[in-house]
Amino acid sequence: MKLALNLCLTIFVLFIFGDKSFSLTDYQIKKICKNENRKSKCIKFLEEKRSNLQKGNLIEIPVLPYKR
Repeated sequence: MKLALNLCLTIFVLFIFGDKSFSLTDYQIKKICKNENRKSKCIKFLEEKRSNLQKGNLIEIPVLPYKR
C-alpha cells in the first residue's frame, strides 16, 4: 500500500512539474554575451542550449567555484 502511494505521488509530481522549464530570453542572452570576445558564437551557443532545454533534452551546466 505504501509503495503504491509513493508511486502515485511521484507520477503526480512529474506530471505537474515535468514540462516547466525556465530558459533565457533573447535579451538575457545578449546581456550575458555582451562582454565576450566572440559575441556571435556565444549567442549561438546559448540559443542552442535554450532550444535543447525547451525540447526536453538534457543540457550540461558548468559550475564555477566561488573565488574570494
